[in-house]
Amino acid sequence: MAQTTGRVAQPDVEKVAILGSESIILGFHLTDYILRDVLTNIPASNYVLITDSNLAPIYLPTYEERFNAISSEIAAEKGQKEPRLFVRVLAPGETSKSRKTKDDIEDWLLSNAVTRDTCFLAMGGGVIGDLIGFVAATFMRGVPVVQIPTTLLAMVDSSIGGKTAIDTPAGKNLIGAFWQPKRIFMDLNFLRTLPEREFSNGMAEVIKTAAIWNESDFVKLENGVEAIRHAVLQGNASALAGATLDTRTEAQSLLLDVILASAKVKAYVVTHDEREGGLRGLLNFGHSIGHGIEAIVSPLMLHGECVSIGMVKEAELARNLGHLNQVAVGRLARCLSSYGLPISLEEKKVKDRIGDLHCHVDDIMDIMKVDKKNQGDKKRIVMLAAIGKTLEPRASVIADAAIHKVLAPEQLVLPVTEAANPPKKEVVLTTPGSKSISNRALLIAALGKGTTRLTNLLHSDDTQYMLAALQSLGAADFEWENNGETLVLHGRGGQLSVPDKEIYVGNAGTASRFLTSVLTLIASAPEGKKAVLTGNARMKQRPIAPLLTALKATGAIIESIEKEGFLPVAVTPNGGFKGGRIELAASISSQYVSSILLCAPYANEPVELVLTGGQVISQPYIDMTIAMMKDFGIDVERLPNNTYKVQKGVYQNPEAYAVESDASSATYPLAVAAITGRTCTVTNIGTKSLQGDATFAINVLRPMGCQVEQTETSTTVTGPPIGQLRPLPSVDMETMTDAFLTATVLAAVTSDPKGENITRITGIANQRVKECNRIAAMVHELTKMGVTASELPDGIQIHGKPIKDIKAPAEGIFCYDDHRVAMAFSVLATVVPKGTIIQEKKCVEKTWPNWWDDLEGKLGVRLSGVDQGARLSQAERKHLGKMRKSNSPKMDHTKSIVIIGMRGVGKTTLGQYAAETLGFKFVDVDHYFEKTLNTTIPEFINTWGWEQFRVKETEALQKILAKDSEYAREYVISCGGGIVETSESRAVLKEHVRQGGKVLHLVRDLDHVVKYLNKDTTRPMFGEDMMTIWKRRRTWYREVCNYEFVAYADSIVEDGWVTPTEWQAIKKDLQRFLLFITGRDTNHVDLTPGRVGVPTTFVSLTMKDLRTTVDKLREICEGADAVELRVDLLQQPEEDGKEVECQMYLEYIAEQVAILRRHVSLPIIFTVRSKGQAGAFADNDEQGMFDLLRWGQRWGCEYVDVEVCWSSAAIESLIRDKGNSLIISSWHDVPQQTPWGSKELEIKYQLADKYGDIIKLVGVATNLQHNIALEEFRETKKAGKHLIAINMGAAGQLSRVINECLTPITHPSLPAKAAPGQLSLAEINQARHLLGLLDAKKYWLIGTPIQHSMSPTIHNTGFDTLGLPHRYNLLECHMVEYAEETLKSPNFGGASVTIPHKIAVMKYLDDISESVKMIGAVNTVCVRYVDVNGKMERRLFGDNTDYLGIKRRVQPLMLDPSNPPEQGLVIGSGGTARAGLYALHQMGIKEIFLWNRTASKAHELKKAFASLCDITVIDSLEADIEPGVIVSTVPADSGIELPEHLYGGIKGIICDMAYKPRRTKLLQQAERKGWSCVEGIEVLIEQGLAQFEIWTGKRAPADKIEAEVLKRYEL
Repeated sequence: MAQTTGRVAQPDVEKVAILGSESIILGFHLTDYILRDVLTNIPASNYVLITDSNLAPIYLPTYEERFNAISSEIAAEKGQKEPRLFVRVLAPGETSKSRKTKDDIEDWLLSNAVTRDTCFLAMGGGVIGDLIGFVAATFMRGVPVVQIPTTLLAMVDSSIGGKTAIDTPAGKNLIGAFWQPKRIFMDLNFLRTLPEREFSNGMAEVIKTAAIWNESDFVKLENGVEAIRHAVLQGNASALAGATLDTRTEAQSLLLDVILASAKVKAYVVTHDEREGGLRGLLNFGHSIGHGIEAIVSPLMLHGECVSIGMVKEAELARNLGHLNQVAVGRLARCLSSYGLPISLEEKKVKDRIGDLHCHVDDIMDIMKVDKKNQGDKKRIVMLAAIGKTLEPRASVIADAAIHKVLAPEQLVLPVTEAANPPKKEVVLTTPGSKSISNRALLIAALGKGTTRLTNLLHSDDTQYMLAALQSLGAADFEWENNGETLVLHGRGGQLSVPDKEIYVGNAGTASRFLTSVLTLIASAPEGKKAVLTGNARMKQRPIAPLLTALKATGAIIESIEKEGFLPVAVTPNGGFKGGRIELAASISSQYVSSILLCAPYANEPVELVLTGGQVISQPYIDMTIAMMKDFGIDVERLPNNTYKVQKGVYQNPEAYAVESDASSATYPLAVAAITGRTCTVTNIGTKSLQGDATFAINVLRPMGCQVEQTETSTTVTGPPIGQLRPLPSVDMETMTDAFLTATVLAAVTSDPKGENITRITGIANQRVKECNRIAAMVHELTKMGVTASELPDGIQIHGKPIKDIKAPAEGIFCYDDHRVAMAFSVLATVVPKGTIIQEKKCVEKTWPNWWDDLEGKLGVRLSGVDQGARLSQAERKHLGKMRKSNSPKMDHTKSIVIIGMRGVGKTTLGQYAAETLGFKFVDVDHYFEKTLNTTIPEFINTWGWEQFRVKETEALQKILAKDSEYAREYVISCGGGIVETSESRAVLKEHVRQGGKVLHLVRDLDHVVKYLNKDTTRPMFGEDMMTIWKRRRTWYREVCNYEFVAYADSIVEDGWVTPTEWQAIKKDLQRFLLFITGRDTNHVDLTPGRVGVPTTFVSLTMKDLRTTVDKLREICEGADAVELRVDLLQQPEEDGKEVECQMYLEYIAEQVAILRRHVSLPIIFTVRSKGQAGAFADNDEQGMFDLLRWGQRWGCEYVDVEVCWSSAAIESLIRDKGNSLIISSWHDVPQQTPWGSKELEIKYQLADKYGDIIKLVGVATNLQHNIALEEFRETKKAGKHLIAINMGAAGQLSRVINECLTPITHPSLPAKAAPGQLSLAEINQARHLLGLLDAKKYWLIGTPIQHSMSPTIHNTGFDTLGLPHRYNLLECHMVEYAEETLKSPNFGGASVTIPHKIAVMKYLDDISESVKMIGAVNTVCVRYVDVNGKMERRLFGDNTDYLGIKRRVQPLMLDPSNPPEQGLVIGSGGTARAGLYALHQMGIKEIFLWNRTASKAHELKKAFASLCDITVIDSLEADIEPGVIVSTVPADSGIELPEHLYGGIKGIICDMAYKPRRTKLLQQAERKGWSCVEGIEVLIEQGLAQFEIWTGKRAPADKIEAEVLKRYEL
């Protein structure tokens, strides 16, 4: 819909000077202002307005209407002729920025006699501005251009400076010019229609300019997040708000202010350095590294997103080199993140966009080599010295090693013992602020009254989450002073409100526990509004049940959304925190106690907190809380029996509060001194510390042999000579639990010549529920290094080992995303020979963001960056920065397939079948677990508990999938149902996918599973019902898998078992699925030009639920080449009258796919058609659309339809992981805006060509001319990709008839057509015949006697059903020569050949099939045309379908066709017996017996088949054999019956080729024995169906043919 932009004669604008002219103009609602200024001050005869198709419908009508009105007014005033306005609309996206588009524009202008007296108006984003600026620079040797940027990024970046360019195949922006625009109009009204992600994209540039230029501007951005976002994303568009100062809101003024500031910076830089001599290089802050990343991930990520990550990395580089402090890095990262920008490649939203694409540090470094800022081979990067200040007024030269180290995701720590220059003997440093104290101080001050200044605050992920949460709750206002060293906090005295969105705390345990109680302080909220607190996957596994129980007991309304007792939780305001007597179990975490104490002053009545459940854990942290509450004016009264009393009150904020350094973090540098024999002094940690970990040096390091000196404010440790630390036979670390990891790594290198050299640490049970199970993690990682360690009930035991015998694992130390694990092992790595890799190095940012800088810069430990991820291939490196032609990563089909899913879904049974199908081996993770640990799973769980079981289960999975494991390739690996319960296991599965492997999620109807499991008591349960477990796990299953298979069963028997018939159907479906995903049989439609069976078609299903129409599916699909599942037309399932939630909807669609795959063998086209593209799916739900399309790929659909109207990033992300699914890229011109032959349609074609394997373009025809235009367009694309080109509407039916590639069709049995004008296959064939596109052919049965043959009924029924104009007749002759003229006739289509001509006819044939060669007879003749030196020549081809008739009828009756009976028997020795032998061999039967009354003929037949298989001739049917399949080829009147023993104990299959009578004597005998019987007439029909498909290239309408034949047969 066109935007109705009102008219403002004199809006209030801001102007910025650039290159001596005030040509940058900013304001709101500037349409009239822009046009009047341009027409008055840049006069021209021609104005050329160019925009893109996204903007045109919204803004173009208004611009055209106002241009005409204003130009008419001005022309009348001046008595001049009105200028001409030319308008052109381009395709959005980078593809338009090309030589071709530039040529097209220039040719168009020249054809319209546009002269040098011209002014261009570029209205759009960066692509439009760059392209049109370059056109203006070169058209008629340069004409004026006006930039009207419509995106924030274009406003503050590309529109300013005069840089113009186009892209080439060699790279981006390689051809262009500097051409300054006459005006740059920034109408901020454009931003209201900007998608949120594009707004964030532009904010990266705004933040960048503030960061390098002006701290006060940066502070505005820090403090104005909500206002700025509101002005853009929820701004009021009515009544020209903002156009004038009196209508401008505070939020709009702030928005204009920050954009103006950014524009001024760039204008200043351009003015003083127009051609990029040095100063202009400052504008590339974040770009050097950002461009390196962008070249790899584009277009999956936007420019601003990549620059955002680049800014953080370049700031970290400046910090590493000593130019910038951590406070500034933290402020920059927080500011970027608050505007929705990524700051790390590891963020979930980045992973969601780029999937498993890895930005290897070496690839980024290679790309950075070609940066134009570089000085020779030296890289130049902008170095920040502070917020608002750079190190130099230009980019600085930086060494590659420094860049590599900062960019690398892993850290190699080298031992000090191998350093050429030993580090300093004495070190003094200060650790970051305490995380525990920082979080408490932030919360207390926010709840408090008045203003306080917090110093030494920890700048980390955890404190950032707390800050963000308090802001969203409206608890306080914040601002920064002293370059971010001081946080000025204005508390609001406990006034809180429900946030607009959920509060996310990542893996911040302290924040999550504290905020849970804080949410209960919210007194009221609008009805139904709840405060939701959530975290990442690991946080959701960390228990808070005791805290929730205590709060609920006070009347708080709290619900666990996913799993009871865990995050996420929703709190409904209920009059505030009630208070009173509260009982709390405090044996798991002291944070529960602190959480309630901190909120207690704001309760409705005094709080009496009673701690229950035995020993209170981590008492020092409770003491810390009480001491800090006192500092802020609240006293806590300690009573006997672990009871605390708190009166009502309000915290009073002191003028200033200094956060004590972190005592837990201080243990690491002190431990480095201890293990390396040096001296280290940590300031701000001493005997006066509030923290229990401050005693670590006295109580742990001193007993281990260190010299320790501790004052009130400092701690100094001197270690013994390397290798002489002593073990601690027993140490209780309950008062400093977080420090146990530091003690553990020191214990690994102790020596005790006279003792057992074992350290036992106890009192640390709570460490099992921290960021990870820390005790298990330490045991596991130490074991990898060769150190013996084991768990104790509440601790850990470590056997000391000589340093020389410790070996770092090749892959490094896995840190479980736990900062303390990473820092502890980096301490140990300082002495481990040859260096140790620490994975996930960024996890230290939780508490000590610059740990690696300090470890190297202050503690003197050498570090090096490592990246063990996969590098880009040579081919991928060639296409860096360009659209990838290879859309799908190479999947390694030899890598093992991992099967996951709930208990009872059939992982073992179907996993073994999958292994058999693929020729792989099978292993069960549970069996591997039990075998390697020499115990059963129930025994292990009873002894060690579920959590330890999960740790060991993860270890087992890691070992199985390790690169050097025997199970890593050509295995099917079945996992336990709970494998996804831990983030560590999920990470292992995701990595397997990333490395090209397959993780297959197996699904069954949960009700069926429950019934089945009710019988199984061999595996312990969680104590939860299956539905609860499923609801928790299903998201995880789907998070880690890249394929999903639904084992669909219509029903089960009473005890929960699937019937054998259903089970076989499931296995057949699985076989098709596996062959597809492994690329062995992709089941795609043959679209080879000139193939038999043109046109190819797919039938579009329009049923709301396939479950109700299963019986019609085969009929509906008759003759089609594929079947389209229209997901958007499926009925949204309901439960209790309400629409089901997303996961259940996915399950419903998955079941629909499974039903379709079960009943139809055709390839499936998975389509979700949006409303704007003639469908029913929402036009504004891109995320929902592509989520569904990804599942279409994961469900193994052969084709996925992707509409090109969606964003390139979404499409690229989808097709990158398409596997073997082919992409049909489609465009439906419903509003008739891209007519055939137009430039607009050509743009859509190019988009479709770029993304799709098949292109689908659909127009609308209202007359015959539209079809002619379509055919002219089709003719121009003959050399391109396969094209579906049709018109909708009655007038467009002709186009459907002419189209030859995958024409969408309907069927009379469907409830409705999927599109107007859709035809059935029969209607299309009939029309093609009338148009001369489909010749009528004659088909014959040649032989004698044939008068009673059923073949004419078979084939003519098929022809009639599909609307084919052919006829099948009898040609009875006793000599084949009589058929010679018929075979040579031009209208001869094919023939069935029967006795006596099956051999004689071969002399007329040009070629025969392999089956004919073995069987020695032809029963089918068809016509083929082959290319001979560029000329198509007619050929006759001979085939034999008799064996297919036997095979297709017998094989489905087998219990398992992939595992056929060992033995088979053929009776007879004629031509049909040959077909029988060949059929048995083709079915995989290994022992084939042959019996004939005349034994010599049987031996001749055996000899004929000697080259194919070994056949045993038996002299008598009394022979001792046990055939599972018997084929009799003797006449019915022979009266043959078989000896009883041949029917044996097995239930076999018998096929009697005689078909009169239908039930021969032999079949009657076999039926009495319980055998499955195949009648001769069934084989006759089946071989006829095979003939039909050979002749027509279409699947025969089998049901109708069989019904008609049997009806006539009975007559």
